Amino acid sequence: MLKRLGLLPRLIIAIICGIVIGRFFPGWFVRIFATFNSIFGNFLSFVIPLIIVGFVAPGIADLGKGAGKLLGITTAIAYGSTLIAGFFAFFVGTTILPGIINVSGNIAASNPEEKLLKPFFTISMPPIMDVMAAIIIAFIIGIGISAIKEKTLYNVMSEFQKIIDMVIKGIIIPLLPFHIAGIFANMTYAGEVARILSVFGQVFVIVIACHIIIILFQFAVASLYSGKSMIQCLKNQIPGYVTALGTQSSAATIPVNVQCAERNGVSKAIREFVVPLCATIHLSGSTITLTMCSIAVMMLNGMPVTLSGMAGFIFMLGITMVAAPGVPGGAVMAALGILQSMLGFNEAQLALMIALYLTQDSFGTACNVSGDNAIALIVDKIASRMKSEKEERLYSGVGLENE
Repeated sequence: MLKRLGLLPRLIIAIICGIVIGRFFPGWFVRIFATFNSIFGNFLSFVIPLIIVGFVAPGIADLGKGAGKLLGITTAIAYGSTLIAGFFAFFVGTTILPGIINVSGNIAASNPEEKLLKPFFTISMPPIMDVMAAIIIAFIIGIGISAIKEKTLYNVMSEFQKIIDMVIKGIIIPLLPFHIAGIFANMTYAGEVARILSVFGQVFVIVIACHIIIILFQFAVASLYSGKSMIQCLKNQIPGYVTALGTQSSAATIPVNVQCAERNGVSKAIREFVVPLCATIHLSGSTITLTMCSIAVMMLNGMPVTLSGMAGFIFMLGITMVAAPGVPGGAVMAALGILQSMLGFNEAQLALMIALYLTQDSFGTACNVSGDNAIALIVDKIASRMKSEKEERLYSGVGLENE
């Protein structure tokens, strides 16, 4: 029955159950959850490098299989849009969040980590490689596959990707509500959950507002460049936005999003190329959420938030989420590695990030797919101009030959 509820309702139930357990149950019972969290967290740390290799390498290889200038142009625009969204979230977060967190109380000063109950025991599961090594290996394999154009290694990596996808869908996602319940039970027992929830309730509102602003910005730029009506294009995008809210998956929204692009006047060849491609490489909404929530978590724990530190995180975020698994929350799963290695998040902070991300995953996905169609408008105009220039050159060449 719980499976029929979907992941988001299960997470909400888990958070409520965790708060109840932490508030009304004895410490030894909460430590049972803390023990599970320790084991599950170690397993998650073990799997993170495998997720990176399993999804980033085939994703890069798939990109390399495309031909022509339009692939490079589309990829560059998508990555640029993701960076703009990330840095926009950074500047909004560093401007607004300090006031919110100060109003809600300086959680960092209370050293919440010291108040959390320790597990009865733990099981060490050291990863076979660190996160940066996984990223480098993924790039080498992905670029190598696209360069040598052999099917054997590509098929191996594709099958490995399916295995990791099964691990995520069959182990991590089903156990995630228990992990979240344990985290919130421990935080409630430590007396920190009320202040944290009050902060993130406000962060959630800011994130949604940033999603809307970036969508308006993307369509404003696309409409200005393509000469289309911004208001009409936004109206045409509503079915795609609503579908993404329901599916929580960019991939599942592709058919509807292609129809939205058709209503916007994007040519058949371009919309059937750009929309599916951007569904895997353009995650502006997810980047806003991950950036904003990570800043909030860092501020809550007294960790320094600097432009230099966050810039590297944002640049890597746009890369590691390439071909993120087609499951709800795939982006945050792909981002766990750099949250851990570049921002120094521990297991409790990673679990909190997962919970926070998944509670708004529908809105992040809706922002992602809306931006995909803004990019489709731009690429369609570029393709049209390239075609016109090519025809003009051919015409000029024929004229010269006739002379």
